[in-house]
This record gives sequence, C-alpha cells and structure tokens, in this order.
Amino acid sequence: MNGADLFKPAQLQARLSRSTYFVSAIATFVIALGIWSLISRSGFINPLFLPSPLAVARAILDSFLNQGYMVDVLTSSYRIMLGFTLSAVLAIPIGLLMGTYKPVEALIEPFNDFIRYMPVVAFVPLCILWAGIGDGQKILVIFIGTYFQLVLMVAVAVSQVPREYLETYLMLAGSRTGHRYVPEGGLWKVILPAAWPTIFDSLRIAAGWAWSYLVVAELVAADIGVGFKIMQAQRFLKTPYVIGGIITIGLLGLLTDYLFKAAAHRLFPWLQER
Repeated sequence: MNGADLFKPAQLQARLSRSTYFVSAIATFVIALGIWSLISRSGFINPLFLPSPLAVARAILDSFLNQGYMVDVLTSSYRIMLGFTLSAVLAIPIGLLMGTYKPVEALIEPFNDFIRYMPVVAFVPLCILWAGIGDGQKILVIFIGTYFQLVLMVAVAVSQVPREYLETYLMLAGSRTGHRYVPEGGLWKVILPAAWPTIFDSLRIAAGWAWSYLVVAELVAADIGVGFKIMQAQRFLKTPYVIGGIITIGLLGLLTDYLFKAAAHRLFPWLQER
C-alpha cells in the first residue's frame, strides 16, 4: 500500500490485522530509539543532558537489581490504583446524574469547572495540610488531578445518548404496564448501558492523567515511589536515572492502557466489529 492509497475512502477507519498493528507499533519505538541513539552519539549534546539509550538501560537495570526499584514501582502503582479508583467511583454516578438531569448539571458543573482549571500542583501544600505526608496525601493529589476532569467527561458521554433510546423505552414500558410513561429504570436500563462504552474510554483517558500526576503527588514529603526516585536523581544530576524513571512511568501507563483496551474488547465485543 503506497501513501496515496492510505487516504482512499476505502482505507478510512479500515481495520488492521493484529500482526500489522503490532509491527507498526514496534517500528515507531525502534525509529525513536534510533534517532535518540544518533543524537546521543553525535556529540552535539552533552551526555549530562541526554545520555545514550544504553546508559539509561543500565540505570534501569541497576535500579531494579541494587536499589529496590520494584518496591517503588509497586508503591506508586498502589497509589495510582487507589486515587484513580476513588475518582472513578465518585465521578461515574455524579457524571451520570449531571448528564441526565439539567438541575443537577446546573448545581454541580459550574463549581466543577471552577476547580477543574486550577493547577493540581498548587493543591500539594493543601493536601499535606489535609492528609499529612503519608500515602493519603499522594492519593488525594491523584484524585484531584483526575476526578474533576472525569466527572465532566462522563456527563458529556451521558448527554450524547440519543433521546430516542429513552423515549422508545418509555413507550414500550408504558404499553406493558398500561401507563403512558414509566420513567423508573430508564436511567439504569437505557442511558447507562448506551453511554457505558464512552464512559469506559473516559476512564482509560483519565488513567493516563493519573500516571502523569504521579511525580506531582510524590514531589514533596515522599521517601519511596518512582516519582520520588526521579526527583532524587534530579538533585544529584543522575540524568540516566531520571530518564529511566520517566520511561518506567511510560511503560506502566502503556500497560494500564492495554489492560483497558483488552477489557473493552471483552465488555463491548459488538464495537470491535464496526
């Protein structure tokens, strides 16, 4: 397939085989790694600012073998899981109500948007005052960084459910019971199932934000975690360890993303056939 064929109407949103998709994804990483290697070998940039891929790989290996890095990875994953889960548990029902009932939207959305535009890093001192310097503070930062965005995305997903779905349900339910309208159950039997695939995509996006806020969460008063290791390496100008920590977060985030994609394939098989 040449470049011109790629943009033909028949190719738009065409499905790829798993092998083709996998090879294409690996190729992107290989190209990026090759460009990085060329730049680091060229001598134009001081290795202090851009170490070679080999130096970063050695730093990651040393972290796992000699510095107990696995404990940091598991601790950060635990904080992400709790902060993100708490955010999702609250955001889904509140967003569902916001997207369904205009009075609830009018009550919650303006304040939610007010908080949503505030920088998360500015909340770090307050989180320390509110939750101390333990895991609670880190979890709270991750929660603040994801909840206010996620609740709006859920509300938008719910509001985009075609009204005809609910009207059809109400008509059929009314005809079965002898009443013209039977609104009970429409929220859970129609709106939520119709919006759930989009809500699940919103959760996948929010999980990425949770990982991106990890360093912010572990920026202050931390003595363990991947974000802490990055900040510690930065203080001592250990650039390979800084980049190694960033790559670790990227790989953990990529793993999280693929877990969401695998779950979506199982939960919504009919969407994969489009």
